[in-house]
Amino acid sequence: MIDERTTPWGITVQSVEIRDVIIPTDLEDAMSRQAQAERERQARIILGESEMQIASSFSKASEAYVNNPTALHLRAMNMLFEGLKQKGALVIIPSSAVDTMNLGGLTGMVSLAQQNWTPKRNRHLIRRCA
Repeated sequence: MIDERTTPWGITVQSVEIRDVIIPTDLEDAMSRQAQAERERQARIILGESEMQIASSFSKASEAYVNNPTALHLRAMNMLFEGLKQKGALVIIPSSAVDTMNLGGLTGMVSLAQQNWTPKRNRHLIRRCA
C-alpha cells in the first residue's frame, strides 16, 4: 500500500520495518489481565479433566471391590498403614472402620510386640489370648 502511494513521486518502497512500538499503559494492563485470565481458565480446565479421570479410576476400583469385601478390607488396612508410616501424619479413622478392621485388638498386639516380648516371660498372656 505504501509503494502504491509513493510510486507517483518516483519512490519505490521495498520493505517496511517496525522497530519500536509503544503500547499505551492502559492497553498493556488490559492485555496482561486477559493473558492471566486465560492461564487461569486453562488451569481450571486441566484440573477438571484430572478430576474426571480420578473419578473414573475410583469408579473402576469400586467395581473390583463390590463383591470382594476381603479385598476391600485389605485395601483399607493398606491405606491406613501408608498413612501411619509417615512421621507426623495425622490419620482420622471412622469408628465403623475401627470396628470392621478389629483395630482395637490389633493395636494391643502391636503394643505387645513393641515391648521386649518373649514367650517365656509372657506365658500368661499367651494362655489368655488363646
